[in-house]
Amino acid sequence: MADNDQDAAQNEGAKKAIQPQKIYLKDVSFETPNSPGIFTLDWKPNVDIEIDSKSAVLAEDLHEVVMTLTVTVKVEDRTAFLAEVHQAGIFVMRGLDTEELHRAQHVFCMRMLYPYASAALTDIVTKGGFPQLLLAPVNFEGLYAQRQQAAATQADDSEA
Repeated sequence: MADNDQDAAQNEGAKKAIQPQKIYLKDVSFETPNSPGIFTLDWKPNVDIEIDSKSAVLAEDLHEVVMTLTVTVKVEDRTAFLAEVHQAGIFVMRGLDTEELHRAQHVFCMRMLYPYASAALTDIVTKGGFPQLLLAPVNFEGLYAQRQQAAATQADDSEA
């Protein structure tokens, strides 16, 4: 009996899959609203980074995940540049329950897309005439846990 339970669990695990099919750049935006004057200021930037994501079902077990990575850099309260990259991927995600699917989209897929988005941002910022922008690694597992905790807290507050 225990062997049957173990075999069933192994078969269930074997049916689960997360496989990237395509990684691509969906959209890029770069603005330098205060150029050329911004290049004459002492370069002491204030960098603000935002990361967001969305997903869509393309077909059964086929999902598009889009990471939006936005960087706003200001010098002396003047915007030096605003750069935004929408890095996307198509992933096969099979055999996952709703919670596992949500976690895979916001942790696994984001880990996969981030290096591409970061490289694209670095490239456009450098081509825009600004010093190289090197983004630090992101702990998507921790970020996901924080967002889940914040959502749970918000739900608790709305019930009270």
